Amino acid sequence: MFIETTDRMNPPSLVLCAIESAARVYSDRPVVYFMKGLPNMLGVNEEIKARNIFPTLSSFDNVYFFPLSMEDIFTGTPLLPWYKKVNPKTEKHWTHVSADGCRLALIWKYGGIYMDTDIISMRPIPDVNFLAAQSSKFSSNGVFGLSTHHSFSWRCMEDFVQNYNGAVWGNQGPQLFTRVLEQLCEIPVFMSEEDVACGNISFLNPQRFYPIPFRSWRLYYEVWSKLPTFNVSYSLHLWNYMNQGKATVVHGSNTLVDNLYKQNCPSLYDALKRNEPTVFNLS
Repeated sequence: MFIETTDRMNPPSLVLCAIESAARVYSDRPVVYFMKGLPNMLGVNEEIKARNIFPTLSSFDNVYFFPLSMEDIFTGTPLLPWYKKVNPKTEKHWTHVSADGCRLALIWKYGGIYMDTDIISMRPIPDVNFLAAQSSKFSSNGVFGLSTHHSFSWRCMEDFVQNYNGAVWGNQGPQLFTRVLEQLCEIPVFMSEEDVACGNISFLNPQRFYPIPFRSWRLYYEVWSKLPTFNVSYSLHLWNYMNQGKATVVHGSNTLVDNLYKQNCPSLYDALKRNEPTVFNLS
């Protein structure tokens, strides 16, 4: 699943590539995009309208678009009292903090895999219950998978409320996951490309999703003399927060990200080549 906690209805191409690549890799599973800006859908016709907003995704029968209502999502979880008290206007990182909460509540209720919208999928993740190491001894919350009502999700939501500090970037996200994981086991230092187990959760090697670390994010937007295979990676996190729009995909540039688009989201890549619209207005 993917989420958008702003009212934005014209996502950039990286978001569309993330969804298309997931739809291709997980062709036998629903791929859901929760969007705060999407109005409530009352029937099949409304769902068809939502699908047709994104022409490069409309042909995928396993892609679904649902409105994101935070109060509905948080109902029945430890996050609802927090949500009713917090003032989004005074929160420094509200877009990210609210997204941190939404992903936990949605995975608690429905299970499955959560991914940030700047993650390009390349091959299926074999694990059901997993966290992704961003580096040794530090967990990401940008991609993870848990079964419905898994205790880790609930513990994270409790910690979210008990240790809430919206002014500190990552306190409700990667730092939270790392705090809760440390309660379950001693987080190891990875020596090679191995994954490790922490109770009934797999803690996946940084190479699975983060072969290019955040400080080197610009490498995705450079031309490589020899393209990497990423043959031990399941997906790639492109560090959009670090990028902040500084670099974009240029069709035919032969940069690493240009090649990733060509390989993993070809419908979008072809639309960009033909200079076709990738988002229509909802009407």
